[in-house]
Amino acid sequence: MTHRPGFVLTITCPDTVGIVAAVSGFLTQHDCFITESAQYGDPLSKRFFARIVFTRGALTPPAAEVEKLFARIAERFQMIWRLHDTSQKARVVILVSKFGHCLVDLLHRYSTGQLTMEIPAVISNHPEMRSIVEWHGIPYHYLAADKQDKAGQEARVMEVIDKANADLVVLARYMQILSADMAGRLAGRAINIHHSFLPSFKGAKPYHQAHARGVKIIGATAHYVTADLDEGPIIEQGVERVDHTATPEDLVSIGRDIENVVLARAVRWHIERRVLLNGAKTVVFR
Repeated sequence: MTHRPGFVLTITCPDTVGIVAAVSGFLTQHDCFITESAQYGDPLSKRFFARIVFTRGALTPPAAEVEKLFARIAERFQMIWRLHDTSQKARVVILVSKFGHCLVDLLHRYSTGQLTMEIPAVISNHPEMRSIVEWHGIPYHYLAADKQDKAGQEARVMEVIDKANADLVVLARYMQILSADMAGRLAGRAINIHHSFLPSFKGAKPYHQAHARGVKIIGATAHYVTADLDEGPIIEQGVERVDHTATPEDLVSIGRDIENVVLARAVRWHIERRVLLNGAKTVVFR
């Protein structure tokens, strides 16, 4: 993400003539300097998507006034839009179980500044990751899963998420299926990493299933969480070619590396406001 002070404007609306001219004209009129711009018109859904990064000039009104003025254009084009201040870091809560590779990778990228975000909390249904999380100075919330009281455990998880004012929730190999209610509350702001190249080999031990079928390519998928298990809009995928010499353990090791990269990309693109929903799919302005 750019470190220059400025704003990111994201737009989704019905595709029609004059949108780009109206938006760029508005920004020019209010002394805004566009530093990055990307747009896409989907010929199938007839929807228009845009991401515009700009900085304020000497004559630019305060952000609240800019929003108020832009609302007139947004109403004219039936826009779903948001104006994001790039000086405000996204607040990301991470959920993890016993497999810590994705968590550790995110913590490293966070601590080295590769991911410009805040991590106000890490939540787990197991205690194993506490030391590495607290070493980074991040509060660790151990909330054991209870088959007899799943709703209660989810309520406690959501309480931590809400108190943290989380902009994004990342399921970094959190091996619990979220209820439809929780998935609904986190719609559009929860990313899961699936240890498979969806939609193949779902369920338990996907790499062992892949090995049994003699696959030549394995991968991982980062997607938004929905009530339908592993069916949410896909943000990013990665693959690696393998051959007959690879054991199931080899596939697991290779797969974990892919998961790290794919999840980190999805998180970065989300917090940089590069991902826009297009029905069951996404538009990603890389």
